[in-house]
Amino acid sequence: MTDLWDIIIVGGGPGGLAAAMYGARSKQKTLLIEKGKTGGQAATTWDMENYPGFAKGTTGPGLMQAFTDHATSFGAEIVRGEVVDVTADDKIVTLKDGTKYHGRTLIFAPGAVPRTLGVKGESALRGKGVSYCATCDADFFTDLDIVVLGNGDAAIEEGSYLTKFANSVTVVVIHDEGVLDAAPMLQERAFRNPKMKFVWNSTLQEIRGDGIVEGVVLHNVKTNELTEMETNGVFIYVGTIPQTGFLQGKVNLDERGYIITNEQMETNVDGVFGIGDARVTYLRQVITAAADGAIAAVAAEKYIIEEEGFKESVLAEERPVAVVFWTPMSNRCLEMMPNIESALTVFGDKVKTWKLDTYRNRRVASRYGVTQNPTIVFFHRGQVAARLVDAEITAEAINTTLVALVN
Repeated sequence: MTDLWDIIIVGGGPGGLAAAMYGARSKQKTLLIEKGKTGGQAATTWDMENYPGFAKGTTGPGLMQAFTDHATSFGAEIVRGEVVDVTADDKIVTLKDGTKYHGRTLIFAPGAVPRTLGVKGESALRGKGVSYCATCDADFFTDLDIVVLGNGDAAIEEGSYLTKFANSVTVVVIHDEGVLDAAPMLQERAFRNPKMKFVWNSTLQEIRGDGIVEGVVLHNVKTNELTEMETNGVFIYVGTIPQTGFLQGKVNLDERGYIITNEQMETNVDGVFGIGDARVTYLRQVITAAADGAIAAVAAEKYIIEEEGFKESVLAEERPVAVVFWTPMSNRCLEMMPNIESALTVFGDKVKTWKLDTYRNRRVASRYGVTQNPTIVFFHRGQVAARLVDAEITAEAINTTLVALVN
């Protein structure tokens, strides 16, 4: 662990790749760590019709390769490895092989993996007819009959893709007849597809087979009836699980394990960000993950500038420093600033003045409990020595405070 990286990104899906591109383009020394092939789940989705500017003919693997090439073209470095431990406060990540990387900021984009059902036969037959990725395994089922479980966008979109290979695709849906959770366009396309069939009010009770999938047992949730059905394969799409186990106790996660962030993608730890499918968010798509990545990279750059600038200009200063927190959007600040500056200049080089716009430097303002504008926080040798807030700020009060600090 010799190099210090400006931005370290964990996870090479669309969010991580977008963050790498934005970080490297802004001349930040950017490292992306990915345990497998870049692209994440998007690289396993064949048809990619909902990414703006890319219509029919765009594939998930192709789009993710373009993301990767774009990031590396600006100088982002990509290394293969699995992160198993994190020291969030010190911005250190540790790989499975013991390698450690140190950054000024961390962006976590670990993504999510398909949720399993946990039914009998699922684990034993995984990879032997049970799959969670149509793009990966569709060609193994050419001219065969398969089952898809699920009714959201992923299930219906991937089910439609599977009809290009399979003889038939039977979609098992827990809802009443005609009710799907997928986007209307996907529903219409699926209902028109002669190879797609539907079993309603049902779920999977068991997956059967001797070495390979040979059939399933369907459970009707309304009648409790069990029905056996022959099939050569089962594709399961019932949601995802965030890959955040290595972040337990490191940053705040919700009850399901998703990373909690604000709109700047900031976690509860300064300089640490969370993005993409592993973040608490309303929508999980390539476009939203990419947007998260762009926001986080820009926020990381601002963090570095803000933190390093404050440390160098205020905390490392031997002289007393009067940090004036203000905002030009406040008439009160605009009225008071001339008098504040005049009172501070009396001490010449004995005192350093540092003005901070609270709108642009919210993190520092929050750290030092600044809630009103203007506020003057006086530092001496890196420590808060005194403060004056709004009406307390007078030429006399400034003079009294600084005389005590200078002497």
